[in-house]
Amino acid sequence: MKAELDFASQEFFRDPAAGLKRLQAAGPVVEAKFPIVGRVWMATTQEAVSRVLKDGRVFTLRKDDGTVAGLRWWMPRIFRVFANNMLNMDEPDHTRLRSLVDEAFRRRAVLDMEPRIRAIADELADDLFAQGSPADLVTRFARMLPLSVICELLGLPLEDRAKFIAWAGRATGVTGILGFFRLAPTITAMKRYLGERLERVRKSGGEGLIAELVRVEKEGARLSPDEMIAMVFLLLLAGHETTTHLISGSVFELAKNPGLRDWLEEDWSRADLAVEEFLRFVCPVQFSKPRFVRQDVELAGARLKRGDQVMALLAAANMDPAANVAPEKLDLARRPNHHVAFGTGIHFCLGYQLARLEGKCALQALYTRWPKLTLAVAPEEIRWRTRPGLRAIVSLPVTAGRNGH
Repeated sequence: MKAELDFASQEFFRDPAAGLKRLQAAGPVVEAKFPIVGRVWMATTQEAVSRVLKDGRVFTLRKDDGTVAGLRWWMPRIFRVFANNMLNMDEPDHTRLRSLVDEAFRRRAVLDMEPRIRAIADELADDLFAQGSPADLVTRFARMLPLSVICELLGLPLEDRAKFIAWAGRATGVTGILGFFRLAPTITAMKRYLGERLERVRKSGGEGLIAELVRVEKEGARLSPDEMIAMVFLLLLAGHETTTHLISGSVFELAKNPGLRDWLEEDWSRADLAVEEFLRFVCPVQFSKPRFVRQDVELAGARLKRGDQVMALLAAANMDPAANVAPEKLDLARRPNHHVAFGTGIHFCLGYQLARLEGKCALQALYTRWPKLTLAVAPEEIRWRTRPGLRAIVSLPVTAGRNGH
């Protein structure tokens, strides 16, 4: 069955549950036309989404000739450099690349970072209204926390954060074909910058994950120059962009529901549960990357042909009533919580532990410092970026609330 839904509309971003419910009513796998990608099948239930993401034999990210799903023939050549990252790799290349950085994101390594993350979050919360009130929570807090953390983790200079923010804004702001061509100079500048940083570390050494990657490269790890640049680019962008929107989306929901905010503030041991529910409900990453169908196959009753493209709708899977009771309700005490905000299968999000921890530290620091944090505008005035696949608030003006600014 074909489905019509504008995944880049303000209406959809304001209330994804309503649109996704209509989509699911059309079937567990529906045919749609998606910007840039073109004609594609969409898995809308958790069962169908899990199969697409786990069955790498039938649903692949590349064709036999190396063509990446979703990468079109007309795209500027520079984009192919950044497509050489583990998110666009099937086995065995995916494991080869992921194993190089896995250790840095393991539970123990992430937990060791908690005091530093809390310190950064506290400092940012203290400075939220330093330039006046209302303050934009996205630029003053939600973006700066994960960006500061990933810069330290990678060993990139904090003074370059403004550059990264500008690049990320352009890279995630593409909504159509023309946008890709306008983005080419930015991508070229990013490639040059990352190449220069890597070269500097090769010559003079350094700290952080970039230095570690250079070390394993020197020890003979199978890693091409383009793969190295693509790896650092991916970790920098994915390492802060999605968590930015998790934090801002969570604060937006709490601002609309002061009762939930107060419930959370009563006992911060509830924060882990709350973050899981925000991951499910806000779901910053709405879809997986497209995959090729390797052979004719039946998926949840739909007949897919070899060469077709299919996408897993993570946001729809999170709103699947078969997986979560009353999914349209934001329930911070939800247990169990069967969400797939981090995906599933071999491409399960590398930074999931870090994102959870940053989300928790962000909320605790923010509401401990500003317990009555309030929206400075009506909720209806909040706008989202018009990029399909990323649920990202453009700006979130807040005030300190009662007895504050």
